[in-house]
Amino acid sequence: MPRKVAVVGIGGVFPTCKDTNEFGEKLFAGKSLIRQWDEAVAHGKKMRSTVSGYTSVAESGLEAIPSSILVNYPEIFKDTLERIPIGNLSTADLGSIWAMLGTQHAIKMSGWTEKEVRSEHTGVVIGSGAGGNEVSRKSWHNFFELDKKTRFLGPHNVDRVMVYRDAANVSCLIQSKGVCECIGSACATGLGNIGYAYRLISFGLQDRIIAGGTEGTSMESFIGFDAMQVLSRGHEPEKSSRPFDVNRNGFVCSFGAGIVALEAYDIAKARGANILAVIDNYFNNSDGSGDMFAPSFEGQQRLWNGLIGKDKERLFPDVVKVHGTSTPLGDAIELYSVVNYLGTKGYHISAPKSQFGHMLGAAGAVEFVAAVLMLKEQKCTPCLNSENLNEQPEAFQLEEDWQGTKEPIAAFRELLPQQAVEKEINRIVCLNYGFGSTNSAIALSTPNP
Repeated sequence: MPRKVAVVGIGGVFPTCKDTNEFGEKLFAGKSLIRQWDEAVAHGKKMRSTVSGYTSVAESGLEAIPSSILVNYPEIFKDTLERIPIGNLSTADLGSIWAMLGTQHAIKMSGWTEKEVRSEHTGVVIGSGAGGNEVSRKSWHNFFELDKKTRFLGPHNVDRVMVYRDAANVSCLIQSKGVCECIGSACATGLGNIGYAYRLISFGLQDRIIAGGTEGTSMESFIGFDAMQVLSRGHEPEKSSRPFDVNRNGFVCSFGAGIVALEAYDIAKARGANILAVIDNYFNNSDGSGDMFAPSFEGQQRLWNGLIGKDKERLFPDVVKVHGTSTPLGDAIELYSVVNYLGTKGYHISAPKSQFGHMLGAAGAVEFVAAVLMLKEQKCTPCLNSENLNEQPEAFQLEEDWQGTKEPIAAFRELLPQQAVEKEINRIVCLNYGFGSTNSAIALSTPNP
């Protein structure tokens, strides 16, 4: 019999916010965490987009200590608030440091003892979409362009850029002895790592796991998406992420970290833990369409069926936290997929990216944290900037093989609140998708719905 899984701690790094409490306050107040990014502006007309939900090194309470030998190479990040030991900082890039900071908050909230943390029953599952970019770029520039010797790069170039550096750094920080892994699934990474952690606990392979996603502020990631011409442009920063709005023209490339402490429900209950939420199920799949980028209505319907199946009445959500990137095709397909499966009554749609943008590999984890806060506060966060909805059908709705609703987005205005909604929330479904046709969904609920 699969074990129930409890969420007992949350943490992370969020743009313009000093902690999780401020993050929640701004979300429910309808504030935008997106602003003009001076680094992008500095590149002038080479960049199409210049807005981001970002956190700088200094805002993280860190200081980049430059190498005395290499040009513009961050030898190490110093923690000006003395939260992380220097030895752990030496092996970490910015995103890994954020993961460690989020872990400290989540563990403190969980109430786990040092013995419980340093156990072979406690694991770490954290991933990112990309990372170590700043370290890599400056390393290779010094070697290939400036002709510096390899020994000048120091001993930590590899561990600061390896694929699973986030999980590795967190595991070394807390000295856990269980699973230490990362799942990489593009923009579904954050939710995918939490879902994988849920399965490990549910199947009895671990009792506790620190899970989530992180994406350190990186011009390299920003440039890549700007080159694809998929980033928002032409709007004021706080208006630039506008899921479902008729004037949406791309997503806002943002950065942050979301970390959660998961525990077998029976163990958490027995020790009197403050259980924030219960994960009811996790499901993921692939579209199978052969298209690297385009969303699939059929794939998303199978995702819903896999998550809820015959339990629609029991698991029917009060809120659907959508992926909602603010891209023209993605938003429409996702909305119609939700409506096709759930109907048009009894729930609201939350689009957190409208407030802080798309955090890539961290997106699903940060948005999971937002969902936990929605359960706690009994409020649904808004679909900010969804001011004008298309009153005409989308072009794909006119095609003969379209299987979904023929109604335009404007027909579902009531599902898309522009301000936070106070309501009874017992269940939330979180959705995230990624390049390569990957889809992830989690159903979570209050401890005693």
